[in-house]
Amino acid sequence: MAKKLHFEDLEVGMRFESRPMEVTGEEVLQFARRYDPQPFHIDPVAAKDTFFREWVASGWHTTALSMRLVVETVPIEGGIIGGGVEELRWPNALKPGDTIRLVVEVIEKRTLKSRGDVGLVKVRMTTLNQRGEPVQTMIPNLFAPLRAAAVPAPG
Repeated sequence: MAKKLHFEDLEVGMRFESRPMEVTGEEVLQFARRYDPQPFHIDPVAAKDTFFREWVASGWHTTALSMRLVVETVPIEGGIIGGGVEELRWPNALKPGDTIRLVVEVIEKRTLKSRGDVGLVKVRMTTLNQRGEPVQTMIPNLFAPLRAAAVPAPG
């Protein structure tokens, strides 16, 4: 198990890379039927007559898969707690049969005046397909506990 990181351990420029994850057609169908039942997500034949001209996964499915990979890949003490997303884009569609991987880069960090126990870490998360094309880019702010806050006060 990887060492759990605190705010002090995270440096601007630090990068994390996930394992590859295959996205099956069955997963695309199950997610879309439940959460985003549009023809280009649930019907491979009808998808040919839509904006995409082919069967594609929901962008929200891409986001959910990326969340899974960030949880596995970035070992922040206490888990991945989001403080908001500044940017979310789907520059290329995720397709059934694609294999994705996630690259996370720390781009900024700051302490919070309102909370002395955590800092805010801004990261750039890029989800790439097997051809190295981005299928999602996101810039979220993540909370990371300060190491000093993890030590109980004496007394």
